[in-house]
Amino acid sequence: QKASGKVLFDLVCSHMNLIEGDYFGLEFQNHQKMMVWLDHIKPIIKQLRRPKHTILRFAVKFFPPDHAQLLEELTRYLFALQIKQDLSCGRLTCNDSSAALMVSHIIQSEIGDFEESQCRSHLLNNNYIPDQMPLIDKIMEFHSKNIGQTPAQSDYQLLEVARRLEMYGIRLHPAKDREGSVLSLAVAHTGVLVFQGHTKINAFNWSKVRKLSFKRKRFLIKLRPDLNSSYQDTLEFLMASRDCCKIFWKICVEYHAFFRLFEEPKPKPKPVLFTRGSSFRFSGRTQKQVIDYVRESEFKKIPFERKHSRVQHNSRLSPLPSPRHHEVPTERGAPGDRVDSSPRRHWKESVLVSAEDPSASRTVRASPSHKRNGHEDRAGSVSRTEDTRGSTPQAHQEHLSTGVASNSPHLSASSGHSHGMVNGQKSLELCSHSPNGRQPSPLTSPLLNDACSVRTDDEDEVRRKRFPTDRAYFIAKELLTTERTYLKDLEVITVSFQSAVGQDEATPDSLKNTILSTFEPLHKFHTGFLREVEQRLALWEGRSNAHIKGDYQRIGDVMLKNVQGLKPLTANLHKQSEVLLELEKACRASRKLEGLCRDFELQKVCYIPLNVFILRPLHRLIHYKQILERLCKHYPATHVDFRDCRAALADVSEVVDQLQGSLIKMENFQKLLELKKDLIGVDNLVVPGREFIRLGCLSKLSGKGLQQRMFFLFNDVILYTSRGMTATNQFKVHGQLPLHGMTIRESEDEWGVPHAFTLVGQQQSVVVAASSLTEMEKWMEDIKMAIEVVKTSNGPSSDLLTSILTDNKCPEDSSVEAESEDDMTASHTSLERPAPHRGNTMVHVCWHRNTSVSMVDFSIAVENQLSGNLLRKFKNSNGWQKLWVVFTNFSLFFYKSHQDDYPLASLPLLGYSVTIPSESENIHKDYVFKLHFKSHIYYFRTESEYTFERWMEVIRSATVPSGRTRILNSKESHPH
Repeated sequence: QKASGKVLFDLVCSHMNLIEGDYFGLEFQNHQKMMVWLDHIKPIIKQLRRPKHTILRFAVKFFPPDHAQLLEELTRYLFALQIKQDLSCGRLTCNDSSAALMVSHIIQSEIGDFEESQCRSHLLNNNYIPDQMPLIDKIMEFHSKNIGQTPAQSDYQLLEVARRLEMYGIRLHPAKDREGSVLSLAVAHTGVLVFQGHTKINAFNWSKVRKLSFKRKRFLIKLRPDLNSSYQDTLEFLMASRDCCKIFWKICVEYHAFFRLFEEPKPKPKPVLFTRGSSFRFSGRTQKQVIDYVRESEFKKIPFERKHSRVQHNSRLSPLPSPRHHEVPTERGAPGDRVDSSPRRHWKESVLVSAEDPSASRTVRASPSHKRNGHEDRAGSVSRTEDTRGSTPQAHQEHLSTGVASNSPHLSASSGHSHGMVNGQKSLELCSHSPNGRQPSPLTSPLLNDACSVRTDDEDEVRRKRFPTDRAYFIAKELLTTERTYLKDLEVITVSFQSAVGQDEATPDSLKNTILSTFEPLHKFHTGFLREVEQRLALWEGRSNAHIKGDYQRIGDVMLKNVQGLKPLTANLHKQSEVLLELEKACRASRKLEGLCRDFELQKVCYIPLNVFILRPLHRLIHYKQILERLCKHYPATHVDFRDCRAALADVSEVVDQLQGSLIKMENFQKLLELKKDLIGVDNLVVPGREFIRLGCLSKLSGKGLQQRMFFLFNDVILYTSRGMTATNQFKVHGQLPLHGMTIRESEDEWGVPHAFTLVGQQQSVVVAASSLTEMEKWMEDIKMAIEVVKTSNGPSSDLLTSILTDNKCPEDSSVEAESEDDMTASHTSLERPAPHRGNTMVHVCWHRNTSVSMVDFSIAVENQLSGNLLRKFKNSNGWQKLWVVFTNFSLFFYKSHQDDYPLASLPLLGYSVTIPSESENIHKDYVFKLHFKSHIYYFRTESEYTFERWMEVIRSATVPSGRTRILNSKESHPH
């Protein structure tokens, strides 16, 4: 009886497993026969006069400017249903071409790929637009071009077309102006709009509106003073009644709060004596809060899969379908229920494990599955892997990406969400599922559970007492563990890449020979080196009787011998740049080879970008130098191992100095090549003289409010992009800002937006906001430095954009979004043949963690790589799990053992903090560090003080932001 509207709405969202429910609402006809939204704060009983006779309709309430802001596939599906309904009832008006294109995407999602007779029959039996018959041929023509498009992609393309229409999301409220002209008012994310018929004749942006109010039948818009405007201070519109005014005023208040505010407005204190005006306020999360929440909680989602229904039926869609036909999943279908032709989603039986408490008992949630032809459709189901593996507490952790074992035929991969995954795994927050049904990347293998050995504390203590405790031993052990990882990385090129790409006829012989002659000698040399290091460590640990024969507790002699043996291979190390250049040249010349390389990067074994593997031999020399420096620092000058270590350090330093300049250039070149794959709409990113400086997430202020954008800073230009929900996983370039003649200033006070600054270019100015003060300072520092450098240098040409992008200005930046047939067809063709693209690059990590990374950070990351066994524990689990862990590329990669060819899971560390557990956390173990990001907490335990310090050091290098000090240090240590 006393339940508020929010209680009912939350139950509806829960019933549909809907996370982004804040975009929707429940509308109903009040006692005055006007459609109103259910108020979340008021009790339901006060809003519905006759509850038994009131029909509540679930509908989209807030239409965002960009459907890419909808992070859930289910949300986009529901939006697509709303567009379908608006088209059907004539509310969403548009030209014939746009209508036909939208209907083609709808039927692609419903019946799948084009078959002429089936398509014509379907269109004759189903009306999607009021006057459909004359457009059937045009719809079929568009449908024939949609071949291969999945239902999710069809939803996306439908929304892509719809969002450009003038009537998208518009709900008209009849009114008159002062002269008595019949008009309509509407509200959108941009502000209040005025329509005459279905034509927009005026728009009042939120930034120009000072106050919205109503007085009896008059709706008042009070504008901010503007000397350039011919409008009066206050505009007045006459509506049918006071209630009409109040209904429209309420939805205006809600739209403004949802799209413009950072958080829900706080309730006003109640006046002591008497009230004046309405106490209504927006209740719920703002759009920014919704986006942040979904990113944080996306690991708790129920898998959601949609298939083409391919169902034919003869029912004609009524213009206003009854709510019982709304296409939402129900618990069970009643006999005789109408079979709807809408695309169905499949909620499959899945296992949910609490992210906070991995030891909690598993909850099996059974949800409806659409049955067809009497057979249950099992595609995309999530198997209960734990059923056959036992109930280890480590299973199914949210932030560590997990996948499916290639040797487990009964397991199938979870359906992917394009926004929240890397390599097809939820826990990474990052990448989309591969469109061809394959796992789209390296991290697909068994859950990190009891497949990994768990060692008891007693065993651990015995082992620690038995093995050496000398610091030099642990430094030597770091050499061993990192050498194992390095040899595996070499095998990615010499074995995996050669078999997958090198044997293909599309690969030029010159490239095959260059790779073979460069990497084979290195692989052979390091195989022997690793064997020697393993033998020496075995003697050092006393695991054989050989230690009786003499001095074995040293590593310098082995290092000196092998560093000298590496010198003849210096020519091979110089050829890394040659391999990189030749591979890029060959890929440009052959689209087949480019496709082969792209497919190889999606394989499990290629856990980091391919180009990084090619530069690994140069990186490894730096690691040898660091290890030898630590040994020399540790040993006294009289130690038996000191002289050999110092001699080896001198030799390796000489080689590093020779290669340093080449390495800096190659790292920049490699980064440009990697970014080129991540971006759509750039012609000539990789040109001589261009240097990458920083990439990261900023919010761009436009007429539509703050919109998340990815910015890329180079030494001559800034690019800003957005991430599309397409199968390619790439970022679409929206615009470029040449640095020549640019100025930059803080703008927080000017715009009232925290951490805002303005980039003033010669042709346009852009206002952006960083996520924190630190981020703002980093961006401003780097941009100012780049502007100063560009004044005195002749950098590359700044014109980076493709002709298509330059000719058609991005709709985000135009004040009026014109509807054109060219735009409509362009949105279709862009997805005809989407190529899968790896979604775990640093660009995607920065996008989801709302942070940035500089070239200096990348250079430091190269120097800070580490491997070894760690014991891992979750927040509420009991035991410690032994894993082989590799730290590289700002991420931790987890393996069962060092012999594994590819990781089971990974954890990007950007945004994490690394600390020591407090007393209250009851860890009670030595050498434990804690990783923490929002609600995600992991404990890792090392075997010694030295390894503890090293892991803390390298992880901090990935989590602590770079500042000017770090830039200066980098420039001193890396002379050009």
